[in-house]
Amino acid sequence: MWYSKEYKPVQVGSIDGAGTVPHDAAVKRAAQSTYQPPKNLKTDPQCTLFVGRLSLDTSEASLHSHFEKYGQIKEVRIVRNQVTGISQGYGFVTFTKDKYTKDAYRHANKTTLDHHIILVDYERSRTMKGWIPRRLGGGFGGKKESGQLRFGGRDRPFRDPAQGHIPYDQRHSDDWRYLESKKRRSSSPNESKRYTKRSRYTHIN
Repeated sequence: MWYSKEYKPVQVGSIDGAGTVPHDAAVKRAAQSTYQPPKNLKTDPQCTLFVGRLSLDTSEASLHSHFEKYGQIKEVRIVRNQVTGISQGYGFVTFTKDKYTKDAYRHANKTTLDHHIILVDYERSRTMKGWIPRRLGGGFGGKKESGQLRFGGRDRPFRDPAQGHIPYDQRHSDDWRYLESKKRRSSSPNESKRYTKRSRYTHIN
């Protein structure tokens, strides 16, 4: 099995990632869509986890309690219907440090909260190149009954194709995140300054 390095709607619509033609209307819609994440979010995307398949009865307090064993939490948010206030069945947990986020990613997936087996993944909307959410025909996972399964994510990885080589870095469910994070750090002015200082220090000594 293998995983997407960046989000490509037509690719994630096929079980082995080899698709080149949209197989349903939603995939076609996703391929024609662009997405901009909300600009009002103040949380660190590198420290934020997506938590799906929540019970509609799960509260922010119980979600916090379930994840606090992995480290200090900065914010917990359950996404709710703006009119009814009813949970949409998913939420986000933001930790104060990246190492806590990694620990929760590794160990909290498929644990049970309020009698539901939850899905834990990194937040994709602000970190994955090309991301298209489910409401625009994208996303990952999905139910078989809907006929709109999306592959290449943690929940439903791609099957190995009959032909073709899969790069090593796409054999791990979270490598896409670190590749993107590395790119951002290398292009950061602060990182460039730190690199220059290290180079000078090494030269002098």
